[in-house]
This record gives sequence, C-alpha cells and structure tokens, in this order.
Amino acid sequence: MRAGGDTTAERRITTKESQSWLRKVLDSDLSVGWLFSLPFLVLWVWWFFYPFLQSFIRSFQDANFAALDQAKFIGLQNYVKILQDHEFYRAVLHSLEIVVIAVPLQTIIGLIMAILVNQKIKGKGLFRTLFFIPYITSQIAITTVFMTLFKQGTFVTDFIGLFGFGNVTWFADTHYALVFIAILFIFQQCGFSMIVYLSGLQEVPKDLYEAGQIDGASRWAQFRYITVPYLKPITFFIVSVATILGFQIFDQIAAISRYGALGSPAGATNTVVTYFYQNGIRYLNIGYGSAAVVLFFFIILIITFLQKKLLDEKG
Repeated sequence: MRAGGDTTAERRITTKESQSWLRKVLDSDLSVGWLFSLPFLVLWVWWFFYPFLQSFIRSFQDANFAALDQAKFIGLQNYVKILQDHEFYRAVLHSLEIVVIAVPLQTIIGLIMAILVNQKIKGKGLFRTLFFIPYITSQIAITTVFMTLFKQGTFVTDFIGLFGFGNVTWFADTHYALVFIAILFIFQQCGFSMIVYLSGLQEVPKDLYEAGQIDGASRWAQFRYITVPYLKPITFFIVSVATILGFQIFDQIAAISRYGALGSPAGATNTVVTYFYQNGIRYLNIGYGSAAVVLFFFIILIITFLQKKLLDEKG
C-alpha cells in the first residue's frame, strides 16, 4: 500500500510539473508570438516556399507547361543556356537600371514627404491620404493616365523638353521607355515609403532633439545625426522592399506593350520578369523559365545583402 501510495503521489507531482511547464510555455511571449505568426507562416509556405521549391526542381528539367508529366531531368542545361543568352543579361541590366534609378529617389522623396506631413500643419491628414492614394491605385490605371500625359506635344513633354529632354512619346521611345517605367514606380511607391517613415519619425525620442537644441545643433545637424541614424533600420526595410518590387515590375510593362510585343518598344523594357514570362509561360518552356526565376532569386538575395552591408558601414 505504501509503495502504491508513493507511486500515486509521484504521478501527481509529475502531472503538476507537466501542467506547470505547459502553462509557462503558453504564457510566454515567444509562444504567443509564434501562435499569432502561425497563419502567416502556413500561407507563406503554401503560397511562396512550396511554389519556389517546385520551380527549383523544375529548373533541372526539360519541362513543357502543357505536359508536365513528361518532364525529363537534364541537370544544369537550363542554367548553362540562360547564362549564354544575351537577352537574359539585357533583361537583368534593364531591371538593375530601374532599381538604381527608382529606389533611391522614391526613398528620398518618401522621407521628405514624411517629414512634411509630420509637421504641425492644417490638413496634414488630407495630405497623407493624397500622398498615399497612388500606392493603392491600380497600376494599370496609373500607367494609362501617365501614357496620356507623356505623349509627344502634351504640356508635360513640352515642359520637360525645356530641361533638355526630347519632346517625344516617352513610352514609345527606346531611349525613354525604361525611364518612364521608373517614373511610374517612383510615383506609386512614394506613398508607401512616406507611411513607413512617418511611423518611424513619430517614434524618435523628443528628448534627443531637445538635447540637440540645447547643444546648439542646427535643424540639418539634428536631421543628420539624430533622425537619419534612428531611421536606419526603416531605411533598410524600405530599400529592400522597393528593390524586390522594382525587380518584379510587370503590369506597367504589359500596359505599354499592349499594342506590341511584351517589352516594347523594341525590347527596351524587357526585364527579368518579362524574360521569365516569355520563356516560361508564353513559350511553355517552364523548366527554362524556372531556371530564370531561381537566378532571379539569387540576384535579389545578393543585392539585398550588399545593401545591408552598405547601410551598416554608413551607420
């Protein structure tokens, strides 16, 4: 009886300990965080990771989009073929040009807009809304409007022509079409950058600015040595997101190419995404297109890493 009683007591203690451990786990901030993140993680795995894994596997196959069950393993042949294709390098160069032009400008403009609407001015809520509207507006709609504005002979092209630019239809000219795409991207993304920067500006401790004023720091000095360093993580986030979105531009290119081949005029707006679409979807060579997607992923990964290193060094 005594031995049995000891065993029962031990079981009760073990049960209480396990319940206590489970309660601690459930009550911890880490567990709550994972619990709230779980829906996102499930959707991310299903909608992003799993398709990318499929693309990675397809990149080593000779796979026709219309007959995937007949795919054959061909090793690295798709990658070798892509790396020997001059059109791929041209598409990468165009994507890089859009990113180099648009990302710094939309980041700087977004920061300026955030500083302006963070001031104590009347109607700043209205200005925030107006600045943010382009970000939530249809890309096709904005592209269509800009195509009307940037036609030869309009007041916009006449005005820009005063600064040495050609008075031409920008989206139909091989010299200006890519710049036109970059302008569209800047116009649409500035609102997002503004909102993110605005949230960061409102978190900067006010006592830092007060201390700077006491030390005689000018507005510019406060901005340079207080605002900019404090916003560095936000800047990295904005630059990273904008870079990814810049490489993923497609709707605007499709809109200006609707009366011709994708990438019109004369391939001047071909990017990595249009290169994948042409080869993987239109020509049904999904294996070749998947190899382009994988290379595209590593290009963005490398650029994001370099951006992080650059911002860290500047900090």
